[in-house]
Amino acid sequence: MWRTSSYSGENGNCVAVAFPAAGPVAVRDSKNPAGPRLAFPANAWAGFVKRSK
Repeated sequence: MWRTSSYSGENGNCVAVAFPAAGPVAVRDSKNPAGPRLAFPANAWAGFVKRSK
């Protein structure tokens, strides 16, 4: 299941993130759901989020 940030707004310029039960965190452009995706280990994603606040 893909989620977008509550801060994204109505303009569609945001990323979507998926947290699968097994495997890396996936990130994609919400305007292009069939496009390329990035994958990050869960601990790397957690570190990114922590430093982004």
